[in-house]
Amino acid sequence: MLKRHVVLIDGGKASQVRYAGFAQDRGELKAYLATLSRVTPAEFNAWDKARQMAFLINAYNAFTIEKILTRYPNIQSIWDFGKVFGNPFKDRYFTLLGRGFSLDMIEHDTLRKPGVYDEPRVHFAVNCASVGCPMLREEAYVAARLDAQLEEQTRRFLSDRSRNRYNARDNALEVSEIFRWFSVDWTSGYRGLEGKTPPITSREQWFGRHAALLADSAEHQALLRSGQFPLRHLDYDWTLNNARK
Repeated sequence: MLKRHVVLIDGGKASQVRYAGFAQDRGELKAYLATLSRVTPAEFNAWDKARQMAFLINAYNAFTIEKILTRYPNIQSIWDFGKVFGNPFKDRYFTLLGRGFSLDMIEHDTLRKPGVYDEPRVHFAVNCASVGCPMLREEAYVAARLDAQLEEQTRRFLSDRSRNRYNARDNALEVSEIFRWFSVDWTSGYRGLEGKTPPITSREQWFGRHAALLADSAEHQALLRSGQFPLRHLDYDWTLNNARK
């Protein structure tokens, strides 16, 4: 379904979603969601971390699409459901691991739980149905390729100049609000899924390691690697990431 209904744009650095196509295939989507809901806690706990993470990321993205479809096409933003009553991230509108679950429970209580995965790249994989969010990937996540998939999502997001860029005029790094909202996730000593990379303990280290994606000139890339630069956060665009006709 993702291969059919996710449209890559901007040279593959971003995507849009054909919600109209998902609406036509809603029976297929619901059948898939039912398979996720049937997984028991015992089954989940027996999996390795990569398989657990792939399962949780796919669940987040699929249940988000289903949430949008409950109002599509009469919806402009996921926040149309409400920020207090009907909050789409806090409502326990589906079943997962044997109990009522919400999107926030997948992301914050499970994927981001300290000491469990400590994998900040999940922020580039879960998609909140918004333009400002890291792109919805055009395929499902799988344990065998999860590290490579997360790495590609990272490169895509950081290379997207509408979301992250070095502003040469102001000599400042401008990045997504994600790096402010979840700044603590870059302080856990991240070393990658296989633990082979030197630990990263700050956002500045992260940006320095990915300087070539964020800045175009060697001079500005060197500045990012030094860790000495002003940091700004760009406004987040909550408009629905619906594919244009």
